[in-house]
Amino acid sequence: MSDWYRVSSDGAMTLTLHIQPGARQTECVGMHGDALKIRLAAPPVDGKANAALLAFIAEQLGCPRAAVVLKSGHASRRKVLVVSGCPPERVARLAPT
Repeated sequence: MSDWYRVSSDGAMTLTLHIQPGARQTECVGMHGDALKIRLAAPPVDGKANAALLAFIAEQLGCPRAAVVLKSGHASRRKVLVVSGCPPERVARLAPT
């Protein structure tokens, strides 16, 4: 298991992410310390980047948008998400090799 995500006893996963808003395209680009770095095309204005991040993660994992919750980092580049009801194998595939 990687440092950027953890699986709890109830099966929920906690993801630690470093976000770069206002990028050319939305993509996972690799590690940034102990967090997975994600570039977002959405601007960091009025919660647009947070909404785009949650939608992007849900789409990449193939889970409902409601299964992805922003736990902390609402106004920060470092964000912690909680994902429920998704197999950990899908999360591990988010990080580029």
